[in-house]
Amino acid sequence: MLQANEIQQRFTHIQQTIGEAEQALADAPNEIRDCIEKLSREAKQAQSVMQSNDQQRVIECVDRLEDMGDEAKRISRSLPTMPAHLEAAVTRVHAELSDLKHKLH
Repeated sequence: MLQANEIQQRFTHIQQTIGEAEQALADAPNEIRDCIEKLSREAKQAQSVMQSNDQQRVIECVDRLEDMGDEAKRISRSLPTMPAHLEAAVTRVHAELSDLKHKLH
C-alpha cells in the first residue's frame, strides 16, 4: 500500500497532467472537451479526499477518476478529428490514473 504522502505526490502529478490535457483543448471536439473538463472538476473536488487518511474514500475516489480517464481515452480514440497532442495528453492522464489505481488495490 502506498503511503499518504506518496499518494498526495502522485495525485498532484495527475492534476498537472489533467491541466496539460485542458490546455490542449483549444480546437478539440466538444465531446472530449466536456469529458476532460468534467475530469478536471472531479479531480479538484477530490483534493480534500486525497489529503485525508481515509483509505477507502481515497480508493473510491481514484477508481471514479480512473473510470473517467477510461471514458476520455475511449472518446479520444473514437474521434476522427482528434488532435495528436491532445490524444497523447489523454493517454498520459489515463495511464497515471490507472497506475495509481492498481497500486492502491
